[in-house]
Amino acid sequence: MHGIAVCLHALKLSLSFLHSAFVLLAALPQAAWSADHGAVEPEAPLNEKIVRVPVQSSPLVTLEVTVYMPAHSAGGGPFPLALPMNAPRVGDQFITWYFLSRGYAVAMPVQRGYAHSWGHLTPHGCDVLAIGNDAAKDIRKVLDDVKDIPGIDASQIVVAGKSMGGWSTLVFGAQNPADVKGLLNFAGGVKEGDCGKPDESLITAAGDLGSRTRLASIWFYGDNDQTFSTATWKGMYAHYTAAGGRAQLVDYADFQKDAHAMTASGAGLPLWIAKAEAFLQSIGMPGNEVNPEYLPRPEPKASGYASINDFSAVPYLNARQKTALFASYLAATRPRAFAIARDGGWGQASGIDSINAALVQCANGHEECRIYSVDGDVVWAGR
Repeated sequence: MHGIAVCLHALKLSLSFLHSAFVLLAALPQAAWSADHGAVEPEAPLNEKIVRVPVQSSPLVTLEVTVYMPAHSAGGGPFPLALPMNAPRVGDQFITWYFLSRGYAVAMPVQRGYAHSWGHLTPHGCDVLAIGNDAAKDIRKVLDDVKDIPGIDASQIVVAGKSMGGWSTLVFGAQNPADVKGLLNFAGGVKEGDCGKPDESLITAAGDLGSRTRLASIWFYGDNDQTFSTATWKGMYAHYTAAGGRAQLVDYADFQKDAHAMTASGAGLPLWIAKAEAFLQSIGMPGNEVNPEYLPRPEPKASGYASINDFSAVPYLNARQKTALFASYLAATRPRAFAIARDGGWGQASGIDSINAALVQCANGHEECRIYSVDGDVVWAGR
């Protein structure tokens, strides 16, 4: 729900500790997404506004909360609610954008001590339950405030989180809040710099949470997570469920260089959306797609029109363009895309949102631009 950041702070927490999010989710359909077009904001309107929520009275502490409403929010609603809690706004935007695509409102608090949120986090050493309880109190305060915003459906709430947010979601869930239907945990956990046994602390505490939690949950972890080892999260899950916790584990294996970054990439969407959809439907949450423009477009498939190395097959370009321009495209790093226009215009881009960037470049003074190639495939289907 996007936002959901990683950074060190005065408590010497690990990077993953702050890479947090709490999300009230919609159901997710299976789709085939492009490899990764980066975290560029969608063209669909975010209808963004900033509010402040008091979470402590003495001394006064308020959190900055960014509220997003779906594209078709004018006169509409009520909308299910997503609540990602975050440090500075970086990473994991695809969570937020996904829920907007499902017609959910999103309220994103920035945790204490970051951006324009007041206060600071309190050190608890290896007491990971105390760390989670501090965050859970703030979740409760924020949720009570934002669910009263006009247009919010307070009867349709699911809490979820990434990294520290995932752990805090599980701790919050152990309170069995009556207004929450289920829990989604994305690579959840905590690593405090002053704790010499963080993995053991998480595993033991997970058993305590499982013994007290009645809400259903689903857990998403990958095998090459650079923050929490496979042995750690499997141990957490085993202790949680053995103690009575109702949880489903999704092991999405390896993801790129670090499974902990899965939700920060469009490429990660196919790894969790189908499982999340089934889970959410099982607890009575809605899941119809109403704003698909918030998500990456499905990547065009190879058309069979020509081989990627057959420069002569590229239409509209002259001989010099075909050999020079397209050759430079093939030398570019992936993700990459190449667009052509009927009047001989062209555009090529590599990196973040390469398909859209190539089309924008091609359209500068030209008309009827279309994508010819994506990465190593010709997707042009002919005139």
